[in-house]
Amino acid sequence: MRLAELTTFLIKSVVKNPESVSVKGFETEEGIVIEVLVSEEDMGAVIGRGGQIATAIRILVRASAYINEEPRVKINIDSI
Repeated sequence: MRLAELTTFLIKSVVKNPESVSVKGFETEEGIVIEVLVSEEDMGAVIGRGGQIATAIRILVRASAYINEEPRVKINIDSI
């Protein structure tokens, strides 16, 4: 699943502990759900001020899905 790989790359680019990042993709009836787990101290870096970084990551992944004619994507970000 290329969308999970793209999400992994983007998330690992903004965190301090890239080895603690876990990304898993699941296909559902509504589309693809990508679960992202990061360490508690990296949550601020992933979410960003006002959610700007998380929103940007979601936009990039959804745009990639649209361009490659893949189903809708939902990204859930949580801490370990």
